[in-house]
Amino acid sequence: MLAFCETVLNSKDVKAIWDLHCREMARFGFDRLIYGFTSFRTEKHYGDLSDMLILSNHSQKYLDEFLTSGLFRHAPMVRWANTHEGAMSWRIVAQRVRQQELTSEEIAVLDLNNRYGIRSGYSIGFGDPSSRARGGMGLVGRDGMSQDEVDRIWHENERELMAMNTLVHLRISTMPFATTRRALTDRQREVLEWVADGKTTADIALIMGLTTSTVEKHLRLAREALDVETTAQAVMKASVQKHIFMTAPPYKSEVLTQCSFP
Repeated sequence: MLAFCETVLNSKDVKAIWDLHCREMARFGFDRLIYGFTSFRTEKHYGDLSDMLILSNHSQKYLDEFLTSGLFRHAPMVRWANTHEGAMSWRIVAQRVRQQELTSEEIAVLDLNNRYGIRSGYSIGFGDPSSRARGGMGLVGRDGMSQDEVDRIWHENERELMAMNTLVHLRISTMPFATTRRALTDRQREVLEWVADGKTTADIALIMGLTTSTVEKHLRLAREALDVETTAQAVMKASVQKHIFMTAPPYKSEVLTQCSFP
């Protein structure tokens, strides 16, 4: 446990942290994981998928059906993690099934999960000081494992599992990452940093040895890459997603990060 914590805290590589976490969770019987983090959640919306950091070792085929289609927005345990902090057994979904409380969209999620052998697990919701930020982790029990077995494993190792998952969330969510949109160039990041420092376009042109029209072009391209309308919005979004004022290059999230197991 101590070695795990030291590695996570000292690593500057999102993929290395995620690969380690997948291997460690597999030791407990959770061989498929999915983690999501957004800084743009609203009261009624999780935010745009392209602005989220998604890490998973599920198959690409499953993720295409679950994520790209938008079906994840109706997943019962995703909804639970979006509004709760802490961990919850998937047993509550079975209870809702028996009570015929699920919507047709939620039933579609369960049908999809059943087709891929996703039948037991635990979900964790991570709070954040910002009302717009939210993280969640879904831990899937090994194929053939019952919810009773998963619950027993969780209760026997709850403190360790919560500490490990929370540490990984806290570490990854504070690291720079690029979204699935077009990445900012070094020049675009630099002009946004100068804007954040209160410099005018003329000031930035003088500092960087560029013409004002070139600075304006970099700002326009930065707005387009971040999918915002104003430069102020671009600075805010780039700051929230840790594109600017960072010494390490952003990790490129491609929705899926495959993990290898020994």
